Amino acid sequence: MAKLEKATFAGGCFWCMVKPFDSYDGIETVTSGYTGGHTINPTYKEVCSETTGHFEAVQIVYDAAVFPYSKLLEIFWQQIDPTDPGGQFHDRGDSYRTAIFYHNETQKTEAEHSKKQLEQSGKFSKPIATLILPAKPFYPAEGYHQDYYKKNPFHYQMYRRGSGREAFIQKHWGGETT
Repeated sequence: MAKLEKATFAGGCFWCMVKPFDSYDGIETVTSGYTGGHTINPTYKEVCSETTGHFEAVQIVYDAAVFPYSKLLEIFWQQIDPTDPGGQFHDRGDSYRTAIFYHNETQKTEAEHSKKQLEQSGKFSKPIATLILPAKPFYPAEGYHQDYYKKNPFHYQMYRRGSGREAFIQKHWGGETT
């Protein structure tokens, strides 16, 4: 029987953070939600008001024997601008900042190591601003936010393009964008 683990990443708009993780063997679920703040069970409107302290995030339940945490980290870094401390692309504010929320010391060590590797790679001229924080309670977002890319594929693609995320990923990482 698989031993399932959790990974939690804040990468700006959670709509854009589901699809990159959603299609791999070993990934059980990818849930959009809120974490890192002080409000219990916040709503989207509350989080967007920048008064809850929460980040928009995704929580991934995965089988580490099939899909290791290091691979999740690699995918995460390639979805964000890790040098932007004020949000992501056209989405500004604390709720759109990037962070890795670790669930245990092994994840913390791996996250710190991957961040250091990215810093030393020379890929970015500015410092890496992504936070590495202990996991806090995760609150799933409202149903209409879940699997947004599947429910609203046209709007999802327009948003990814219009926000600047897609062009950034293409410029810095090349290859296909999701």
